[in-house]
Order: sequence, then C-alpha cells, then structure tokens
Amino acid sequence: KLTDAQWARIEPLIVSPPKRPDRRGRPRRADREILEAILWILQTGAPWAKLPAHFPPRSTCHDRFQAWNRNGTLQRILQVLAEELHQQGKLKLSECFIDACFVAAKKGGRVWADKAGKGSKLMAIADANGMPLAVLVASASPHETRLVEATLAARFTEARPVRLIGDRAYDSDPLDKALAQQGIEMIAPHRRNRKRKKTQDGRKLRRYRRRWKVERLFAWLGHFRRIVMRHERYAENYLGFVLLGCLMIFLRTFFG
Repeated sequence: KLTDAQWARIEPLIVSPPKRPDRRGRPRRADREILEAILWILQTGAPWAKLPAHFPPRSTCHDRFQAWNRNGTLQRILQVLAEELHQQGKLKLSECFIDACFVAAKKGGRVWADKAGKGSKLMAIADANGMPLAVLVASASPHETRLVEATLAARFTEARPVRLIGDRAYDSDPLDKALAQQGIEMIAPHRRNRKRKKTQDGRKLRRYRRRWKVERLFAWLGHFRRIVMRHERYAENYLGFVLLGCLMIFLRTFFG
C-alpha cells in the first residue's frame, strides 16, 4: 500500500473527469484504492482475475489503469517528480547509463518475434544515482543503437544527460555524432573487432566502471513481478506497468 506521505505527493497530479451534469451513474471509486489495486497486480504479477475481493472490481481497476496510461497521467506524474528531484539535486544528469534487456512474452499476447524468441526489448536510462530517467518498450529486433534517441526522447526531465555511458553494444560513430549534436557525450568501450580508428578517451572510459547502476535499476524493476514477463497484449499496457515500477522507485527512495 501507499503511505499517506506518498499519496499526498501524487494525489494532486491525478485529474479526475468532471461529474455528469445530471449526476447519474455509479459513484466513482476513489483513485487511491484503485491505484493500490493496480500496484498489487504490479507487485505480485497475478492476472487481473485474481485481484482480491477487498479491492474494487477488476474491470474498474483495469479500465482506470488503461485510462491513466493512455491519457498520459502516469508519464506526467513521473515528469513532475523527476523535475522536482532534479531541481533538488537528487537526480543527477552529469553522467547517465543506458542498457536494455529482453522481456519474454506469454502466449496470446500481440508480440514481436525474432531469433531471440517472442518478446520485447526494454530500454532504460539511469541517472548518476541509478534512478530511472527514461524507459522505452520496443521490438526485440532493432539493434540497441537504433533505439537510443527514442529512449532519450522518452526521458522524464526536460534537461538532457551530459554524458551517456553504455557497454560495447553502443560503440557507434554515427550514434556518437548524432548525440553530440544534442550536446550529449556518448561513452562506450570499443568493440574488440572494431576496424575504424579508436575515438574514445581512456580517461573518460573510467566512468564505465559505474555502469552497474543501470544494471541495478533493472534488478529493482525486476522486483515487480508484472514487469519480469510481458503478459499484456499491447505494448503500451506493458509500458504502463514499467512506468508504475519507476514511480514506486521514486516514491520509496525520496518520498518515504
């Protein structure tokens, strides 16, 4: 469950639809109890049909989840919190870390299939403290370097990272040039089979030693069982659970 302090921080960011002029229809269930039911699904990974009886009806919770996801409520909450943390110096963009993981999909979902199997690719960027800065769900087929700019565009802060650090998969001269035009320095070890002239400064590569912070972010997200495997038919619904996972990391770390 959410603590009173956590709920007090996000309650003003959830906009409820206006009441009907004729006041007909059932009373709207409270946003807090709906959100706590959705978080139960996020934490346990259970199907909606297994939602305990003390929560509102599963159809009500599922509909509210989709509404918040599609109208941008979840993204907006993360943006407001991230900007606040950035202004307080708790979210640091001096060096950020990027990585990706493959997420297998249960049968019956609308998924992408490639040589790795049926599933999606989850991209994530962590700040200097390992906090989530951006997440993206995409097909598992494209190479990670082709998804970097889209992941940056999905970040929670208006400001861009100063440096972006990745593993050897991100050793790409075109990517370095594209990010440099945005004022971002890409730092990644060279591939062992690289044939072109080396461009990375060995001193700057020392920052690579701290790449474990983005790996820790994936481990934190993995504590939410609904994120470990994609059960959702639509990618946007799976992304919604990932956004909720990022939200809970923010709330538990900074808002007790």
